[in-house]
Amino acid sequence: MDQMDELMSQIVTGEAKGLWIAQGLPPDALVNLHLSEAPDPAVNSSYKLGTTAQTSIGLSALAAAHFHSLRTGEEQEVSVNARHACIEFNSEKYYTVDGKLPEGEYFDELSEYYKTKNGFIRLHTNFPHLKQGLLEILQCPPDKASVTEALSKWDALEFEAAARAHNLPAGALRTPEETDNHEHARTIVNVPPVHIRKIGNAPKKVIPDGAKFQHALEGIRVLDLTWILGGPVGGRTLAAHGADVLHVTSPNLHSEPLLDTETSRGKRTTQLDLNTEAGSSTLWGLVKEADVFLQSYRPNSLAQRGFGPNAVAEARPGIVYASLSGFGHEGPLNFRRGFDSLMQVVGGMSGGEADAYRSFVEATGGDASNLPPYRDLPMQALEHASGFLLAYGIIAALCRTITEGGSWEVNVSLVSTLFWIRSMEGVNPVSAFRYAAPLPPRALPFDPEMVSLSTEIEEAVADDEDGTQPRRKMSVIRHAATLSKTPVLDGTATMRLDANKPVWLPRAS
Repeated sequence: MDQMDELMSQIVTGEAKGLWIAQGLPPDALVNLHLSEAPDPAVNSSYKLGTTAQTSIGLSALAAAHFHSLRTGEEQEVSVNARHACIEFNSEKYYTVDGKLPEGEYFDELSEYYKTKNGFIRLHTNFPHLKQGLLEILQCPPDKASVTEALSKWDALEFEAAARAHNLPAGALRTPEETDNHEHARTIVNVPPVHIRKIGNAPKKVIPDGAKFQHALEGIRVLDLTWILGGPVGGRTLAAHGADVLHVTSPNLHSEPLLDTETSRGKRTTQLDLNTEAGSSTLWGLVKEADVFLQSYRPNSLAQRGFGPNAVAEARPGIVYASLSGFGHEGPLNFRRGFDSLMQVVGGMSGGEADAYRSFVEATGGDASNLPPYRDLPMQALEHASGFLLAYGIIAALCRTITEGGSWEVNVSLVSTLFWIRSMEGVNPVSAFRYAAPLPPRALPFDPEMVSLSTEIEEAVADDEDGTQPRRKMSVIRHAATLSKTPVLDGTATMRLDANKPVWLPRAS
């Protein structure tokens, strides 16, 4: 091993080793994970987002490689470029359909920071029913000027509490220190980013002698009941490694086409109304032949409909039941809705980033007097990192179904991901904001860097189509992970949430 390889190995094991061995995976496998560059600063942030992106993507890919090794005995190399990984963390912004950027905005106009009597608060108003609920508390018209005026009369923490009482998304800006002193933070600060536990008995999965697989998760069936970014990214990652991922959404829930189009690529999509006996019965039928049940609804939401971890494991022994939540599966706020933009605010990241940027401006002779006390990360890093960590946890649990048997539950949360990122030593502000390249703009023609990392995929044929219709083309960011023996799939683009029947594809013989 030369000096550069040794340095890369040290970088990998620095963040990845603990997360890897905590799941009972063999430390020796880490030698197969390679970095193509020092990870930070890979983007203009004081947080180690290069390390975050590279590690979370790398662990999910390495777990897929290890799963393949358990099934076939074939080892392979895994590599992840930090800059590419950071750009993949913003992939929902970097796609085109037939050469055009999709129309629309990623955030509602009222999803913004507002000054209160004694601080700042941020609202999340992308979903109509949540937006209406916040407006009812404020008792004002749905325009920014009226909301600004109404919130100026509130105490930030009091409005956050009022919104929380109705389970509505609003977050008061906190410093890192204020976050760490909160009761919920003290409860969950030491919860690992990926938590796996055995929830049932089942025999070890038997792999036929001589079995061959072109892709690491080929033959694995995944029920993907997720929505809005982090969970769908996890399912998309499993599909990229060859799993048959059936994305199940409800026809009654709000959709986000700008996000859904990109995060559903590689999957099949169907819709079921679990308020009906037929919809619930169909889902149970799918569960009984699934290997993974993946969901990102609020804690206990599906359990109240009968689809909790223990019930699913009883119906399908040997299954992996995975959940992504905002505030975690324990602690006083565990049932609260969580969104990346709000988690950055209440979790001290927006305030910490603003402090670092202020230090940079002052250190370089600039005027920092009018800078706001908040600054967003350059991408929704909590959602993306959590999605890849979710995929990693699922594959790690699938490995245990081979080595140990059993049914397994996997829990990942935005808040635990946040504390994991914050636990890393920060990037020097001058290095972060002067020398690190910002993410490419979302504008056509794409920056040359974007072009070099993009690939073209085709619209999938829906089950109700005969295949003769013209297929749209979609330009997307390639997956940042490279595997030497089981290549990552770019997939096809479903482009609608009801393209397929609620059935499994036949398993390869």
